[in-house]
Amino acid sequence: MPRTVWVLGWVSLCMDTSSELIHSLLPIFITVTLGASATTLGLLEGVAESLAMVVKVFSGRLSDRLGRRMPLILAGYGLATLVKPLFPLAQSLTLVAAARWIDRIGKGIRGAPRDALIADATPPGMRGAAFGLRQSMDTLGAVLGPLLAIGLMWALDGYIRAVLWLAVIPGIVAVWLIFRYVKDVPTPTGPPTSAPVPTLRLPAIRSLPAPFWHLAALAMVLTLPRISEAFLILHAVQMGVAYAAAPWVLVCLSLAYALVAYPAGKLSDRIPRMRMVTLGMFVLVIANALLASAHGFVHILVGVALWGMHLGLTQGVLASCIADTVPAAQRGTGFGVFNLVLGVSVLLASIGAGLIWDHYGPQAVFTIAGLIALIGMLWASVAKNHAALE
Repeated sequence: MPRTVWVLGWVSLCMDTSSELIHSLLPIFITVTLGASATTLGLLEGVAESLAMVVKVFSGRLSDRLGRRMPLILAGYGLATLVKPLFPLAQSLTLVAAARWIDRIGKGIRGAPRDALIADATPPGMRGAAFGLRQSMDTLGAVLGPLLAIGLMWALDGYIRAVLWLAVIPGIVAVWLIFRYVKDVPTPTGPPTSAPVPTLRLPAIRSLPAPFWHLAALAMVLTLPRISEAFLILHAVQMGVAYAAAPWVLVCLSLAYALVAYPAGKLSDRIPRMRMVTLGMFVLVIANALLASAHGFVHILVGVALWGMHLGLTQGVLASCIADTVPAAQRGTGFGVFNLVLGVSVLLASIGAGLIWDHYGPQAVFTIAGLIALIGMLWASVAKNHAALE
């Protein structure tokens, strides 16, 4: 495995430790401390994740035009680290929303260039394993973050703001790792253009190959039932789980994700990738069914673990599909446009989940999500026979 992939894996681990420490407590902070509704939570999370995906379009395109990925990766992780202190300082929902959105903009700046750099640095026969490894390490950070939140909430007697301050430290480590160890890999893009502006003209988008658009349409449907993890935490809290124990939801999800992502990615290098995606959507159908009928915390954790397995079976594999279907000189653009499509889906899913939650309850949210996941599974099972996606 190339060193670049390992370093970016450690960077992801550190940053996700920082981000998920905050994210595991944020739904409680927003709905309990600040008194916001589920609809407001859904809107905040939907806009946050969509911003990240929209920004990826421009950062990916810019990285192609520059012929360099590392400066954008450093800028994205740096911005996310700089904004972390705003969370413990926030006294209103407005500042929390601003901090969350700026944090996700940082994620958007780094995401597509990072994925493109992994594809640049990795031989085609190892891409599934490379994306799976990076995703597994990222998700291990998503395990460590909530675990730290649980321990620190206990040690600091539930003082959320003090816990949020400590999330800054692993972010600083992530930025140092990039500055010290991440280097660009030569790509077929040639020298930088004289005007490296991240323009997105129709010819550049239309030139992406037809299998890419087929994959993007499929991924949009696959993303609709995957509502924000914030609702999983809120579901547990509304069933009576103590606030300090709520981060166990993300621990369970992320641990399952981390354990599955690398083996799934490696296996997808040997079998048609869409078979893994189909299996992942089947697991999501079962997860939503369990969450819709949950009667206790253990029941919720089982559903959440299956949710994490679904992510491990699909996310790195879909990234590998993009790397397979888009030429090297267009990879940044391809990952960016792909994430723009997903951003629209995430925004619709999060706002819809919040509205349904407030009017009909969590059971309706997870039931509808399960039905959409079933449609996605059926589509993926047909797509696996599409030669270009094999």
